[in-house]
Amino acid sequence: MFSENLVLLILMILILIVSSKPMVKGEQLVPCYFIFGDSVVDNGNNNNLTTTAKANYPPYGIDFPTGVNGRFTNGHNKADFFAELLGFDSFIPPFVTARGKEILKGVNYASGVAGIRDETGYRWGDRWSMNRQLVNHFVTVSRIISILGNVTSAKGLLSKCLYTVDMGNNDYLNNYLQPQFYPTSLLYTPDQFATVLVQQFSQQLRTLYSYGARKVAVSNIGLLGCLPEELEVFGRNASGCVDFINNYVQLFNDKLKLLIDDLNINLPNARFIYINQTSISSGGPSPVGFTVDSSCCITLDTIAKGQCRKGEVPCNNRNQYIFFDNFHPTEIANIATARRSFNAFLPSDAYPTDISQLVQTKY
Repeated sequence: MFSENLVLLILMILILIVSSKPMVKGEQLVPCYFIFGDSVVDNGNNNNLTTTAKANYPPYGIDFPTGVNGRFTNGHNKADFFAELLGFDSFIPPFVTARGKEILKGVNYASGVAGIRDETGYRWGDRWSMNRQLVNHFVTVSRIISILGNVTSAKGLLSKCLYTVDMGNNDYLNNYLQPQFYPTSLLYTPDQFATVLVQQFSQQLRTLYSYGARKVAVSNIGLLGCLPEELEVFGRNASGCVDFINNYVQLFNDKLKLLIDDLNINLPNARFIYINQTSISSGGPSPVGFTVDSSCCITLDTIAKGQCRKGEVPCNNRNQYIFFDNFHPTEIANIATARRSFNAFLPSDAYPTDISQLVQTKY
């Protein structure tokens, strides 16, 4: 039996009915789409890194058209669905394989266990932190300038593109909440850590702006205290989740929303928006068909704890699961989150606009 708060979490799937219908591709809404983030949107950048944070083995990709691919889910991830909603006829390539004029439609830089802080996730091995993803984007921008022949043309293109950023999850999961490996919880109170984290994130988003980004959708951190892995480690509170983790994260989210206002006020022609994953996962019509709040696959208990065990057969009723492994949503959860981020169902889902309005911005 689900607790009331856990049922609210399941409401992330409020668009379940429409998610069963195929997306209809229309006119491409932006010329290019650039993706920054962690494993939630990684589509293969970690495959060849020396790390245990990779998903290039079954059962990951079991529902993806081409099978195993490096996405940390059974099928498509959230960024894939954003690309479809934007009208792209193919997915955005990962940085590690993007070549030639292909980069003119965008690049995915996301990397499993990556964080805002450089040390975040180091226990898993190598990863492309947000700072390293920005370096990679600078390389891409340089290549675009070379392809188009001049800086002015490149700036014109980049100002029309969409950028999404999903960062901060691992700065808690694989940093602050692991004092046995990282000193941050000894150095900072939860509020101080949120402040430091947002300050660093601010510099990174300003760097992204300096490289030509103007339309940027930044996701806050969702209900980490409701993840199966955190429930196993810390146990459930009466709410059905780990309350102190969700409280820590909310400190960051509150400061991040203020940062979005600051960026829009102080950066000329900037249009940053705040995607509220907490709102998206806790409001709307009743869920349909979701009965399981644990992971769909059998998970590891090694250093890659919480990820799927290689080669094991996952659950066959995946449309009834929110989580594929102990951290990552199923494809059906990803499509629901993407659609509601793109077209807000509640005013609290996105601020000051949703993605569909963001991409219509004219300069």
